Amino acid sequence: MTRFAFAAALLVAAAAGSAGAQTPVPTPARAPTPPTRAQDSAFVRQHYRKLEHQIVMRDGTKLYTVLYVPLDAAPGRRYPFLMTRTPYSAGPYGAENYRLRGPGPSRELSEEQYIFVYQDVRGRYQSEGQFEEMTPALPTAASDKARRRGPKGQPAPHDESTDTYDTIEWLLKNVPNNNGRVGIMGISYPGFYATASLPTAHPALKAVSPQAPVTDEFLGDDARHNGAFFLLDNFDFTNYFDVPRPQPVAKYEALFKSQPADAYQFFLNLGPLAGANAPQYFNGRARIWNEYLQHDTYDAYWQARNIRPRLTGVRPAVLVVGGWFDAEDLFGALHTYKAIEQQNPGATNRLVMGPWTHGAWSRPDWSRFGPLNFGANTAQHYRQTLETPFFNHYLKDKGAFNPAEATVFNTGTNDWQTYPAWPPKAAAGRSAYAGANGRLAFAAPAADEKPEEYVSDPAHPVPYSAGVADGRNNEYMIEDQRFAAQRPDVLVFQTEPLAEDLTVAGPLGADLWVSTSGTDADFIVKLIDVLPADTPAPVPNPDELLMGGYQRLVRAEVMRGRFRQSFEHPTAFVPNQPTEVKYELPDVLHTFKKGHRLMVQVQSTWFPLVDRNPQQFLNISTAKAADFQKATIRLYHDAAHPSALTLPVVAP
Repeated sequence: MTRFAFAAALLVAAAAGSAGAQTPVPTPARAPTPPTRAQDSAFVRQHYRKLEHQIVMRDGTKLYTVLYVPLDAAPGRRYPFLMTRTPYSAGPYGAENYRLRGPGPSRELSEEQYIFVYQDVRGRYQSEGQFEEMTPALPTAASDKARRRGPKGQPAPHDESTDTYDTIEWLLKNVPNNNGRVGIMGISYPGFYATASLPTAHPALKAVSPQAPVTDEFLGDDARHNGAFFLLDNFDFTNYFDVPRPQPVAKYEALFKSQPADAYQFFLNLGPLAGANAPQYFNGRARIWNEYLQHDTYDAYWQARNIRPRLTGVRPAVLVVGGWFDAEDLFGALHTYKAIEQQNPGATNRLVMGPWTHGAWSRPDWSRFGPLNFGANTAQHYRQTLETPFFNHYLKDKGAFNPAEATVFNTGTNDWQTYPAWPPKAAAGRSAYAGANGRLAFAAPAADEKPEEYVSDPAHPVPYSAGVADGRNNEYMIEDQRFAAQRPDVLVFQTEPLAEDLTVAGPLGADLWVSTSGTDADFIVKLIDVLPADTPAPVPNPDELLMGGYQRLVRAEVMRGRFRQSFEHPTAFVPNQPTEVKYELPDVLHTFKKGHRLMVQVQSTWFPLVDRNPQQFLNISTAKAADFQKATIRLYHDAAHPSALTLPVVAP
């Protein structure tokens, strides 16, 4: 599910009155039948009263806030707050329009009874103010009191931390029967707002769960990965999200209609990025889209929107949640956890990584994904054993909560594993080296070998997924890569069948020696688990996929070559000169089983997931069709230029 599709699902949920503002709507195939809307509606109305308020921030801006307050408050009984701040609507609006499911973000939490709070963030939907993409955080001040003092006669400075602080202050003073404790959670963009509550947190904020949080949009989240622009997702997302809003609204309309039958062909026909501002598309109206393209290096714009350096002095307990198959914010979950861990010794900070796509842990059921069968409802397991106990413990003093530092799903063995640290401290780097004749080996090349080469043609880019789709194929992160291995512009290296299981736990390190006949190039590295030819098909659905020889994608990532030395100061390639390109691929926990092979694929296009590189060192956002040129790419794998993928291997 793209960030656009995820946001659209939230709007449908809000309009229909589904569970919390961050809960995806579509129920996976073969999931148990959920309770009917009538049953849910009866539960919500019997147990909660809905209130709506405009809460005034320190600069006078009013933020629209919806509360669901338990009705059965016995004398002296107090409830904690559980809040989600969202740019995707706190609706449905109107005191009589209840969410039909919930009202909490899950059935489990709804039945626990909290005072649930949903707030439209500044500049979105019914809230006042000006919206800013990934609102930059204010510099750290000595105290929140100091941050309240604006220049004489000017509004006090504000960011998402202060807006959260002011909201909490109002809730504590104005909502009866609260116990003085607050929790915050959110998925995706609401996950960012959960993270943003941590700097200079209100003393009443006791538990925060950033889930798939947008964190650093240039290096690894929604907008760009290592500088390469994620075209498919952002074209769709900003069409809805980037609509000008001169005043508060209850509903947004898309800037233009775009329903291509074949996304690959649609974006080829669109041509260079500049074509997106044609009259029938954005036409210059999308501020965030224009900012994304204008800021094509890791400049002050992106650096200010990277919240990681501000995650210091963290006092609330934190539960960071992410999914191994999250195509949007896998980077955000892993790096939010790491930033808190590194900058806050002794903080209560735990990580959960499951076999999930974006937000799938909030689905009623997540027992399968594509051809993969996990053997149990992993989403329900997480909610019942981790999420609900986390908030109950820190907000209600109910029950114990002492899980491992990291609770992580092994995507190769289909089971949960726990670690006292993530990545595991025992993980040792082991390099898999490319070699002649498609060989991948754990021994470095000892002799001269001729490089492999391919012609990268922007007019015929390698598709990120097989087949024809009208949008992003959400299964591409586990997709069989045989369709790519057959292309002449994809290099393939694989090991012999493994003599024993090999478990990889942590980030992967790509170290390529390459050259190009042009002056710029992208490099996509994929780590693949190749199943033996006699692997049986999954049961009970043997027709879903031919498993024998399945080249299962485990992890892939792109690097825009111009940023190989610096994301702030790009550098052109010297044509045909061997050059080292090193970068990190996001973490995995995957056991390659005995008899399987490890495969690495290398290519220079990944379309239309990633925009096309003209393969010349120029401004891609203003490039013309004639600027896109073929280039001969060489990958070196000799003793002087060993190309390798380093794997963090843990002992069985």
